[in-house]
Amino acid sequence: MNNGESYKIVTVCFDKDGNELAPVGVAPVFDTGCAFPTFGIVKPAVTNTRVDMSPYGQSVFADAVDAVQAVDLTFDALINEVDVSKMRVFLSDVLFDREKTGDKAISIPFGKQDCTVFRKVMSTEDMVQEFAPALRTSSQVEAFRIALQMLGDLTGFGISSFDMEDSRGFIRTATEVSSDNSALMRNIRRHENALEGAITDIARAVMCVARGFGESIPEEGSVRVQYDDSIIQDTAAEKAQDMAEVGITMNAWEYRAKWYGEDKTAKARARELASKQSAEELSR
Repeated sequence: MNNGESYKIVTVCFDKDGNELAPVGVAPVFDTGCAFPTFGIVKPAVTNTRVDMSPYGQSVFADAVDAVQAVDLTFDALINEVDVSKMRVFLSDVLFDREKTGDKAISIPFGKQDCTVFRKVMSTEDMVQEFAPALRTSSQVEAFRIALQMLGDLTGFGISSFDMEDSRGFIRTATEVSSDNSALMRNIRRHENALEGAITDIARAVMCVARGFGESIPEEGSVRVQYDDSIIQDTAAEKAQDMAEVGITMNAWEYRAKWYGEDKTAKARARELASKQSAEELSR
């Protein structure tokens, strides 16, 4: 910001040795003509554990790389367990058709890619013999579940977010989802708080630019972000609870300010509705 006039973007380029450069086609100073920054810096609400004192953020998966690898490893182990534990059938050599190749008689295999039927050479006992290894899928699935739970916990989605056993066959309300995913809800709140500043900056910039194009938009005033978490949070139940508290522990204008995002007009509109309801009651 320069004397409160307009926001200017200064671009400085350096080479790998730290020497300042002046590349062709890059403006060193760009005047946006807007009193607010026309961009917002967005980063996850996660502490940067890779670079100390860094102003830059990191991915929510940065500390969960080992967990992702564990999920991949346990999943491969589960699939391999099923693959190598398929039933094998050993057939006597006399059950195979033969074809002559010169002076030799060669058995005709069932298929070159077949890995379930094997030929017992020079054997006439136990014409058909089966071998079925014992599956260890229960222990493999348990290891896979633990890896999924670790992944959900380290990424902030909650320990039961990716858990297979936590899937239920009935519809749950938003209140039940919220209580079962308390870690996820706390993580969502942290990300929303970190995102609010960038959203308000962009909203102010959009309104300023729109006025520059001749749109009759009022001044920005106080910009506030109101998130709608109705999928995870039971918004209807919260609104009903606050409505029941109106006149007891909450004023009507407080209800309007909370759920309709009104600021200065909340008290005035609450008075208008109250006077209108009183007039209707008198007319009756």
